[in-house]
Amino acid sequence: MEIAVRIAQLLVSLSLLIVCHELGHFIAAKLFKTRVEKFYLFFDPWFSLFKFKKGETEYGIGWLPLGGYVKIAGMVDESLDTQNLKSDPEPWEFRAKPAWQRLIVMLAGVFVNFILAMFIYAMVAYSWGSQYLPTENIKYGIAVDSLGEKVGLRNGDMIKLVNGEKCEDYNKVLMTLLLDDPKTLTVNREGKDTTIVFSDDKIALILNAESAFMSPRFPFQVEGFAENSPAQLAGFQKEDKVVGFNGENCQFFDEVKKQLKANAGKKAVFTVLRGTETLPITMTIPEDGLIKVMTKGPAEFFDFKTIEYGFFESFPIGIKRGFEKTGEYLKQFKLIFNPDTQAYKSVGSFISMTKIFPGSWDWYAFWNLTALFSIMLGVLNVFPIPGLDGGHALFTLVEMITGKQPSLKFQEIAQKIGMIILLALMVFAIGNDFIRHVFN
Repeated sequence: MEIAVRIAQLLVSLSLLIVCHELGHFIAAKLFKTRVEKFYLFFDPWFSLFKFKKGETEYGIGWLPLGGYVKIAGMVDESLDTQNLKSDPEPWEFRAKPAWQRLIVMLAGVFVNFILAMFIYAMVAYSWGSQYLPTENIKYGIAVDSLGEKVGLRNGDMIKLVNGEKCEDYNKVLMTLLLDDPKTLTVNREGKDTTIVFSDDKIALILNAESAFMSPRFPFQVEGFAENSPAQLAGFQKEDKVVGFNGENCQFFDEVKKQLKANAGKKAVFTVLRGTETLPITMTIPEDGLIKVMTKGPAEFFDFKTIEYGFFESFPIGIKRGFEKTGEYLKQFKLIFNPDTQAYKSVGSFISMTKIFPGSWDWYAFWNLTALFSIMLGVLNVFPIPGLDGGHALFTLVEMITGKQPSLKFQEIAQKIGMIILLALMVFAIGNDFIRHVFN
């Protein structure tokens, strides 16, 4: 069921973005009195799932969910249909329009993507406000796994500086560390500041990890029990807080989890704090190391900061977030093109995009991810690769500078090369996903 919900969220998100992107091209073309022959959500090789014609335009839904398109009369596009371009241009054709109008038509889809992302971020700010965990409020320090220890961190480290500066929002610590320089993390460890340098090999380990290598540390406190819970049978009660294990100090979730795994099948004594009273609870840890309790999460122990915005106040916030996310996404390409970071292994396709969505429908997550995907779609489409909007825009800019339009044959060949490049990138991304999510 969870995978179905994830797929549904992805399809709705991408459908919205594709329609809005293509609508940008459509409106710009109509503005300059250019004929649009087709407007399609998804591709329709050989047949379409649904279609109707209104005026001069055929509207429809294709069966291949890899994008969408508007077919503009008199333009060399991914369809490679050039038969009608061998005659003299008609006034309503794309090729008959001035270069500056064609440039606007080509970039209108990208423009809509960025505007849409900013609008969504504004409405998210208005509807939910901004809630974040201030880094300074992580009073117990961080918990790290084996990867965290490998890169130089330790349980209980208190984050002080990221790249030499304070980072107000804990959720931005990792992104700032990965994307900005000098890639250093200063922590307070047992009263002494220690600076850890994140070299390319450490970045590679982090990028290829299956889960977060550090998280806020929090106490192990019981919130509830699963059916036939060994902990409940042994005498645990709701609100009990573990403070010791086999006579040693042990109070944090990561510590207790580690001890349970190490002592599976053995008899152990927990020390719990119940109200103001400290009690011992003896039990045999099950062979699987699970005592079937539900514990309180980080939200119960930390003071989160919430900022609410009025309707008009939300728009500057949306614009700011749009620019911030665009900047972050552009910086990621620096990592991808640096082979030492192995960031290219994290490039994914629809499989990775599906896994990002939560297993249950969450409007807050849905709109934030849709805004992010809109920015990604805009950035990728502006790349100067034939077959993308940026490729068409590049040819038009060359024409505006030189005064000469590339020949029909050149455009056709360039379009084919671009489609091969895009197909290769798609195969690469899908291959990465299969290696990461299917074969591992």
